Amino acid sequence: MISWRRSIVIAAFVAAIVTVIVLNARAAGSVATASETIHLNEVAQASGIDFSHQAPTLDPKIANIAPHIGALGACVSVADFNSDGWPDLYFTTSRFGAQNALYLNQKDGTFRDVAAEAGVADVNRPGEGVSMGAVWGDYDNDGNEDLLVYKWGYPQLFHNLGNGRFEDVTAKAGLRQWMNSNGAVWLDFDRDGLLDLYITGYFRSDIDFWHLKTTRIMQHSWEFATNGGKNLLFKNMGDGRFKDVTDSLGVGSTRWTLAAAAADFNDDGWPDLYLANDYGPEELYLNRGGKKFELASAGLADDSKSGMAVAVGDVYNRGEHDVFVTNISEKGFLFQGNNLRLNFLNELGRFDEVATGVVADAGWAWGAQFGDLNNDGLLDLFVANGFISADSTHDYWYAMSKIAGAQGNIFEDAKNWPPIGNASLSGYERSRVLLNRGQAGFVDVAQQAGVTDRLDGRAVAMADLFNRGLLDVVVANEQGRALLYRNTGNTAHWIEFKLVGTRSNRSAIGAEVTVAFGNGRQRQVVDGGMGFCSQNDRRLHFGLGDQRLGQVTIRWPSGTQQILSGLAIDQLHVITEPQ
Repeated sequence: MISWRRSIVIAAFVAAIVTVIVLNARAAGSVATASETIHLNEVAQASGIDFSHQAPTLDPKIANIAPHIGALGACVSVADFNSDGWPDLYFTTSRFGAQNALYLNQKDGTFRDVAAEAGVADVNRPGEGVSMGAVWGDYDNDGNEDLLVYKWGYPQLFHNLGNGRFEDVTAKAGLRQWMNSNGAVWLDFDRDGLLDLYITGYFRSDIDFWHLKTTRIMQHSWEFATNGGKNLLFKNMGDGRFKDVTDSLGVGSTRWTLAAAAADFNDDGWPDLYLANDYGPEELYLNRGGKKFELASAGLADDSKSGMAVAVGDVYNRGEHDVFVTNISEKGFLFQGNNLRLNFLNELGRFDEVATGVVADAGWAWGAQFGDLNNDGLLDLFVANGFISADSTHDYWYAMSKIAGAQGNIFEDAKNWPPIGNASLSGYERSRVLLNRGQAGFVDVAQQAGVTDRLDGRAVAMADLFNRGLLDVVVANEQGRALLYRNTGNTAHWIEFKLVGTRSNRSAIGAEVTVAFGNGRQRQVVDGGMGFCSQNDRRLHFGLGDQRLGQVTIRWPSGTQQILSGLAIDQLHVITEPQ
């Protein structure tokens, strides 16, 4: 039973957040029609991006549900790999012989695929595995962004040589371990200035999808499965090698992790890990001084059961890292709903789940990202949807519901699943563009904004690709073409930051910037991977609307705090960590 004191505390904080939301809504000004606030124009092919994902071919023993198992691997990640000040794009595909793509930003609104000449295209090979995603980070602090491609198979670490080419250093780095991974993040968990690596396991690592020894490869529970692949944490030793420290630090979850994000959620100065798990609850591992991680009881166990993506954002400008996790909704069959969790760890020791309406119900949701798409000072949400778009006259939901009603030892064996054939499973769903209106909540403006595709979306990344002070959106689609939504929005004010670490890791991953404007403040973190199989522009973008810019506070991973005042707006600021 909750004590009267605790009731008063809860009521006080609820009142406080309502006040903040109201203030931010007023500060952002009134919202006119949706079409007047966000405009996105799909320009992928016009910009030279002609990339389509191909699904993996799998062992014939699981042909009955191969489309279900293999409906993953479409990734996009952003990095300025040649340090020219313009973001570039890396896409993955998942079939043997198919080539990944590295699109060099030509600075004129177009891109050119240079993956083959750079040495990062031909990575999908029999005996080696197929790509499921990629993340960028300067692990050796030489000023060049390096590339980690995670796979169903052996991950590959590519060292950026600084001349447009990459060297495969996987074996030398100690990372040649077979995993069936669908996510990874760079982070400096011990704050020694060197980027460490957390790779998630989805299917067990003893499974080779092209030479199966057993068909008992599926989850043993729809809501509490723990028989997935083991997540691994690799410490950067500083000499080009990484050491597996998973067990000693306690982060080896086997809960079918699909995505992870790293940020300091409890404000103690150390980066924590937030996991979106399929077939079970989300997990928050709190970092205890870089010595160990502790699985927190933070109110995450009651809602999410099919977590797909983790997006971190300061939803109502409270100066907190809130979290959005995508899940599944299908009318007539299942409503798990997406989770929007407001961070009250320091006040109440938990997150508060507040998703309703269009935020909760977005279909079979995958990748998602926060970003201020109209520069009004509030973070909006882009959500990609759709699982398997095949024969729209045949729906697999009913067949799957029959196996879902069986005992775990039955549906754990893939051979017992009904054949999917050419049936659809939550196919032909559209993406969502959720406009943040403060106290008025989120509204879906996708159609008015120009986002009408019905491809099977997976990864979403945001970046100011054309250096105009507007966030563009890139979507990687399963067995479909990549999309680039160029933001053609308004002229509201903005400010951007590119951080360069000195005592901290050179990529500044884990650094936090808090910008005060209007009656609130917005906090963002430089991410080493976020969303689902994706990574955003390393530069942080803040919309300001017509509000006055106040103080800017940077907290570097090293612990250094830097306060800046009087910065010019409507421009990018390159900030180097003070020595």
